[in-house]
Amino acid sequence: MSLNRSEKEAVIKEVTGLAAKAQTLVMAEYRGVTVADMTRLRTEARGSGVVLSVLKNTLARRAVAGSGFEVAADQMTGPLIYGFSEDAVAAAKVVADFAKTNDKLVIRGGVYGGKALDANAVKQLASIPTKEVLLAQLCGLLKSPISRTAVVLGALAAKKGEGEAAAA
Repeated sequence: MSLNRSEKEAVIKEVTGLAAKAQTLVMAEYRGVTVADMTRLRTEARGSGVVLSVLKNTLARRAVAGSGFEVAADQMTGPLIYGFSEDAVAAAKVVADFAKTNDKLVIRGGVYGGKALDANAVKQLASIPTKEVLLAQLCGLLKSPISRTAVVLGALAAKKGEGEAAAA
């Protein structure tokens, strides 16, 4: 089903808006993925704040023209699903996790920080923990020296208390 000119302009405008807000773009070939699996992927993506779209490649190229995602225009061939996310790793994580369980979904590439990524780079990006996990790890690292000091001081106080009790 082909789109008329006004529908194409609406799609381009919508994707341009997504690209303006997004930090990451991930592209994957979905040939052979069942409708049920695609629905599951979209549900997972929605829960992670990722917008997945099946677009005509010419419309996608026009939509990202002039943005940081333009560097991937040469990779936009074949049946692709495009994942945009404001979180730097969310799109890569959702697509890579799904690709692990479904061999029909093949990661083609992506863009992060204005640089084109190949499939391996997208998988590496997906392996980075989320922002919340990184913040929790940082808090744990900052808390560790303080808690260790408290344990040592508590042990010294207990030892000193035992020594005074034995002397009395």
